[in-house]
Parts: sequence; structure tokens; C-alpha cells
Amino acid sequence: MATNQLFKDRKEVVLSRRQIEGLIASGRRILIVQGKVLKVDAWLKYHPGGDKAILHMIGRDATDEVTALHSAEALLRMDSFQIGRIEGRWVNFLPPIQGGTFRNVEQDDEMTDRGSESASQTSSRSVSPIFEAADDGDPTTRRRTIQKCYSAGRSSSSLSSVSSSEDAAQSQDDKLKLKLSALDARTQEELDLDLTKYPPLDAATQDEIAHKYRELDTKIRAAGLYQCNYTAYAWEVARYVLLFTLCLAFLRAGWYATSGVFLGLFWHQLVFTAHDAGHMGITHSFVVDTCIGIFIADFMGGLSLGWWKRNHNVHHIVTNSPEHDPDIEHMPFFAISHRFLSSLRSSYYERLMPYDAFARRTLPYQHYLYYPILALGRFNLYQLSWVYLLGGQAPRRGPAAWTLPLELLGQLFFWTWFGYGILYCSLPTPAARLIFILASHLTTAPLHLQITLSHFGMSTADLGPAESFPQKMLRTTMDVACPPVLDFLHGGLQFQAIHHLFPRIPRHNLRATQSLVADFCHDTGIPYALLGFVNGNKQVLGRMAEVGRHAAVLNACQKEIAAKGVLHAH
Repeated sequence: MATNQLFKDRKEVVLSRRQIEGLIASGRRILIVQGKVLKVDAWLKYHPGGDKAILHMIGRDATDEVTALHSAEALLRMDSFQIGRIEGRWVNFLPPIQGGTFRNVEQDDEMTDRGSESASQTSSRSVSPIFEAADDGDPTTRRRTIQKCYSAGRSSSSLSSVSSSEDAAQSQDDKLKLKLSALDARTQEELDLDLTKYPPLDAATQDEIAHKYRELDTKIRAAGLYQCNYTAYAWEVARYVLLFTLCLAFLRAGWYATSGVFLGLFWHQLVFTAHDAGHMGITHSFVVDTCIGIFIADFMGGLSLGWWKRNHNVHHIVTNSPEHDPDIEHMPFFAISHRFLSSLRSSYYERLMPYDAFARRTLPYQHYLYYPILALGRFNLYQLSWVYLLGGQAPRRGPAAWTLPLELLGQLFFWTWFGYGILYCSLPTPAARLIFILASHLTTAPLHLQITLSHFGMSTADLGPAESFPQKMLRTTMDVACPPVLDFLHGGLQFQAIHHLFPRIPRHNLRATQSLVADFCHDTGIPYALLGFVNGNKQVLGRMAEVGRHAAVLNACQKEIAAKGVLHAH
């Protein structure tokens, strides 16, 4: 009893911002949820949603993010990690994974006069300048390599002994400098646009937005919109059975391409329910929904639900961040921000995303390659799934350890019925197998279009840790307008902005939630991005064409610098 009382008293200890900063500086993983200070070091490697999602919340008030993505039971379990509480309003640190720096308690407090907030956020930046490239893989020690290249070009030109050559080189330098400055200024333009278009980042405004967001969540719960419509899922199951039956019927009849199309449609529709299950949006039970998701994703689709959850949770927290959101990190094929041209380092993949020779050739034409590459998207998902399952990313201990053997069994089952049963035993020739594979996999292309459509055309600017969760989600996510009769075709992905605000609302209730979110946006002054399917595609293609033009300009600059250097070296 005395031990329990002591533990309870420890939880009530008020920790200062400086103390919490010192704990983080010493390597502790600390975050704030509902005023409670949680030390989650022991939980990090067992978290079913992966460690990266937690790391992006270190030093932050993660109340809204954690509440949006977790069940009430999970929130209660988090109390076991509480080491104290805070008083008053918490001012977010920039997490270490994003480049934040922290002072040890023992360290000299020579920076005290500047205030602990500014001292702890010395590396807080609104956005990385375009020409900052990673130095030795460390995003905090980036250097302007293009500016260095530019300077090198000037140095080589100065070696020329011919004054006319010097004048010509100087003229070229001036042109190059203008081009590089124009690209570099694009970052500030995006920031200025967002700061003008969206509510200000002062504490009072953002706190009011967060308060109204929580009120909206309460209203949605009271309206029963978190309750699953199981009748709607009965119709979903009937559709799945019909599509798979048609696949087998046409396969038996020898109509291999048609059979493949129906299998692709079957996979396309299945993903929507796997998405619901991954967010615990069906039964709201971690075990039950995870089993449903693994059966659909692994056993029937050959994709890893665990990989998807690890990837997707990070996407929901750092949406559209070029350095951190894996859902927009598709170099060297796609770049939806000019910042990718500076060879950013991905905190998710823990590697450089080089703007290399291949990227220089593809990115200027990415708006033409967009649809063809999306058509091959499912093959990439197989690869990512196996890297997750066999590469040590899946939890091997803790409450989610059972998911790894179940997923491996699911993969074995999938490649038995699909790889052996259909491709090898049911198709007579290599040509028939190739036709079937292409027909089935290309048919799933609309899914990849639906996934990217809601984000690729939206802002990628980083407004810093002061921005509230709901504002960031609405600033980086777009909804797609469509008639209710087509909801089954979009599978809830047309309501991505609403889904990002409330990930665990069952997708069949998202349309009913839309009017409430629209009222919230009107009340807070946050623009609600809603475009039709055609206009949404135009916006995405326009963004990709714009970045492609930046890439072409940068390529031309680099070629001129290289040519000038070779010329003047002689």
C-alpha cells in the first residue's frame, strides 16, 4: 500500500520545462499527454504503431495526436508511464528526430537570459532552405552545396588570364545567381502564403483552435459517429465475395485478362476495410481489428498490415513533411516539393534521398510519369512489406509480438493461393501469367491515385512546433467531392481531411461528419480544401509540373557551372 502511494505521489510531482528539457537531453523519451509527463523509453520498441510515431512527439504536447490515434483503453494504459505532470500551458520543443537541440541539467545555464524556450529551439526552423543538403547524413549540419558549387565555378573562372573570358564568366555567374536565388526564394514564398492563408501561430489562436477541435470531437461522439455501421460492412463483404467469384469464374473460362481485372478490383476494395481495421475503426478493439486487417491485407492481399501501420502512423503525425513523411518520399521518381532537390535525409527511412543523375532525368517529366508509375505501385508495396517483416522492423516482443508470426503465415497463405494456385497451376503459359499479373496489378492503380490525390497538391511547408494538430492536418490534406453513389469506389479516401482529424471514425460515417468539420473550419478560419476529382488531379499535376520546372532550371544551372569550369580550366 505504501509503495502504491509513493508511486502515486511521484506522478503528481510538477516538472518544470527546464527539468523536462534536461531529461530529453540525457536521452529520455518524454512527451506530454493531457498534462501528464510520460517517459516512454520502455515502450518505444513495443509500440504496435512503430517507434518513429513516438519519436516525432518527444518534447511536445501530444494530447490531440495521441487521442486521435488511440482507444480509450490505450490512453488509460499510458498512465503507467507517467513520471509527473505540468502546470500551465506547454510550449512545444522541436523533437530531436526533427533536429531539436536540448541542454543537460548539468550544463552551464549561460543561455538563461534568452529564455528557455528560445534556447531549446535553436534548431527550430520553419522550413529547410532549398539548397541545404545533408552533410554526412546529419540534417543539423547541412550546408549549401549548390552555393558551394556556384562559388567553385567562380573560382575556376578567375583562373582565366583572358579578361574577356572573365567578363563573360561574370555575366554567366550573374544569371546563375538569379536562377538559384529564385529557386531558393520559393521556400519563403510557400511559408508566406500559408501564414497569410491560415490562422496566425500565436498561442491564443492555436489554443482556441485546439479547444474547438476537442469540442467537435465530443460532439461527434455524442452523435454516435464513432459507432460502426455493421450493415454497411455486410454489403462490403457481399461485394468482395462477388468480385472474387467473378475472378475465379473467368479464370476457369480461360478469360485470363478479365479474371485478372476482377482480382484487381477485389484487392482495390479490400484495402479500404484493411485501412479501417488498421485504425481500429471497425470494432475499436486492437486485437480484433488487427486480426481483421491481417486477414485482409496479408492473407488475401499479400501486403503487410504491420508495415502499413508503422508507415501510416508517422504520415498522420508529420503529414506532408518532406524530411519525415514517408508517404511523400518517392525520390527519384516523384518530388512534390522543391526541397527534395537538395537531397534531403529521410528520418523515416534513415537514409539520404539523393537528387542524383537518375532524378535529374526523371523529375522534369514527373507530371507525365505520374499515372504510369502509379500503375505499378502495388509491386513496391510487396517490397516494403517484406522489408518490414524480415528486416527487423516488426515488434518481436510486447503486446503486438503475436502479429509477426501471423503476418508471416498470411504471406505464406497468399503466395500459396495466388502464386502457386493461380499463377502456376491455373494459367497455362508464361504469356498468360504475365497478362494476368499485369491486368490484376494495373487495375489497382486508382487506389494509389486516391492515396496521393489528397496530399500531393497540398502544402509541404513546415510552420514549426507552434502549429496545432487540427490546423496542420487541414493545411496539408484535401477532400475530394463526389456523389454518395460513388462512395464505394472511393472507400472513404475522398474524405482524407476529415479522416486525418478523426482517424478512428468508421469510413461509412465520414460523409455525415463532413458538415460538422466544415462548420469547424468556418468557425476557426481554417480553409477547408474541397475539390472535385478532376480539379484535384489538375492541382496535383500542376504542383508536379512546377517542381519539375525547378528541377529543369537547377539542371541547367549545374550544366552551365560544369561547362564553365571545364572551359576555364583550359
